[in-house]
Amino acid sequence: MRTWIRHRAAILALFLLALAVVAGGVWRFGYGQALDQLARRGEADLALAADRLTAQLQRYQELAVLMGEHPYLQALSRGQGDVNTARALLLEAADKTAALDLIYAAADGRIITSAQGLFAARDRLSGAPYFERALQGALGAYHAVDARYGRRAFYFASPNFGPDGRVAGVLVVVVDIENVEENWRGDRPAVFFVDEADEVFISNRSELLFWQRRNGAVGLVPPEGVAPPFTRFFRAGHELWRLDWGPYLPQRGLHIVQDLPVIQMRGEAIVDVAPALRLAGLQAAAAGAAMMVFGLFLWQAIERRRVLAEANAVLEERVGERTAELSETNIVLRREIIERQEAEAALKKAQADLVQAGKLSALGQMSAGISHELNQPLMAIQSFAENGARFMERGKPEMAQENLGRIAQMATRMARIIKNLRAFARNESEPMGKVDLVSVIRQAVELTEPRLRQDGVTLDWVGVTGTEGVYALGGEVRLGQVFVNLINNAADAMADATEKRIEIVLDRGPRLSVSVRDTGPGIAEPDRIFDPFYSTKAVGSSEGMGLGLSISYGLVQSFGGNIRGANAPGGGAMFTVELEYWKEDKVA
Repeated sequence: MRTWIRHRAAILALFLLALAVVAGGVWRFGYGQALDQLARRGEADLALAADRLTAQLQRYQELAVLMGEHPYLQALSRGQGDVNTARALLLEAADKTAALDLIYAAADGRIITSAQGLFAARDRLSGAPYFERALQGALGAYHAVDARYGRRAFYFASPNFGPDGRVAGVLVVVVDIENVEENWRGDRPAVFFVDEADEVFISNRSELLFWQRRNGAVGLVPPEGVAPPFTRFFRAGHELWRLDWGPYLPQRGLHIVQDLPVIQMRGEAIVDVAPALRLAGLQAAAAGAAMMVFGLFLWQAIERRRVLAEANAVLEERVGERTAELSETNIVLRREIIERQEAEAALKKAQADLVQAGKLSALGQMSAGISHELNQPLMAIQSFAENGARFMERGKPEMAQENLGRIAQMATRMARIIKNLRAFARNESEPMGKVDLVSVIRQAVELTEPRLRQDGVTLDWVGVTGTEGVYALGGEVRLGQVFVNLINNAADAMADATEKRIEIVLDRGPRLSVSVRDTGPGIAEPDRIFDPFYSTKAVGSSEGMGLGLSISYGLVQSFGGNIRGANAPGGGAMFTVELEYWKEDKVA
């Protein structure tokens, strides 16, 4: 008992260890996958924010370029224009574009006019990086905190060239960064743009403005006061920050960087990883729950095994007591086994006799149908032979040769019919394949043509254009027997009819169907028409044993098709044979 308790404790400890390993592995894998998705989404968000910022600044850059060559400003450069008119132009442009100010200065840096009019006569732009860049004939750009406006500003300077090709003046567009930030302040994720001095100049989180990276550090520190806690670590190939920078910033975030050379800044984003942690936790919990369920089943199996072991021990104790009883019972069982074996042998012999009797019965039915199936070919051979003899008497050997050829065809046909009947009796069949249904029906019509001509029956053939083939799944010989049987049955049914006409219609719909309709009296019992030995002919008649339609029904069913018999509207009987298309044939 103590050994069992120790084993159970060891199993429990191993299970808990496996549970921790599996749950930890699932959490680690799920966290990595979630971070990958979070990184892709964060990169897209940062790219969107960067595109929005550059697009807004690009508008002011284009304003500087387009207005730099304005005639009013060029006139000021030559000392001929009206300052008030030029200032009104700049003020109107500033009002329409929400620019902080527009300044026009001479090549020596002297400010000629501005939209806001905040500059004194002695104020100059000389030495400003954006102004010096414009004096070189290029577009100048710069950013700084402008003391005149008390705001963060972005400058775009465009040169104005004089007639001699030199820079005669410079138009400066001053952009209010706070105005640019208004549309996306507070959006997620937290995004900030750091300039070349590693200082945050633009951000959708105002608390991060003017934070800096000092001495090549990774994290940011405020311009004043003590630096808040910050830790950088890596997980699944991604850089993560653990920080405490305010209520509107995540405590644990994914750091994403994108360079923006157009505005000479670097965009950075801090994406909250809390959703990734929750997702990884849910996945680990699901894996742990699955492991717990597995553990319960395992525990039940172990308990069941222990119970079985105890029961086995009890049974082993009783083995000795019941040895004698089991020996006697064994003798009785051996006697019963011998009797059962003798009964099984007798049963097998009886089953073999029944199978042989079934075969003989089937052979009897098939032999009864041979005369029915060969009657028409034999009549055709007799007719062709008599015609051949007459043609020979009349000196027409070519016509006699044609009849002899048809006799050979009928003989071949009879051989194939006998072969199929023998195969049917042996539970064999000609392999199914691609059959030209038009050709099969034409052969059946040709085979029955002498008899129909003799009985005065007219046959209409509908549904075939020219020599076009329609391919079905079946056996050519057996399918020909079906249509011969249907045509002969129709002719037999119209023996006493005034109008004798058979109509064969081929319908190429979703499923191939061929209908054979006569003008006879119709079917008295449609439900029994396919029963073996059912016949509508008079008792004692020399023709008809009731097997033709039964055999036809079995043949069509073996092709995967169907055959139906019914009374046609307007009188007469109509039999419809439905067949499957050959798989390579396309339904029109």
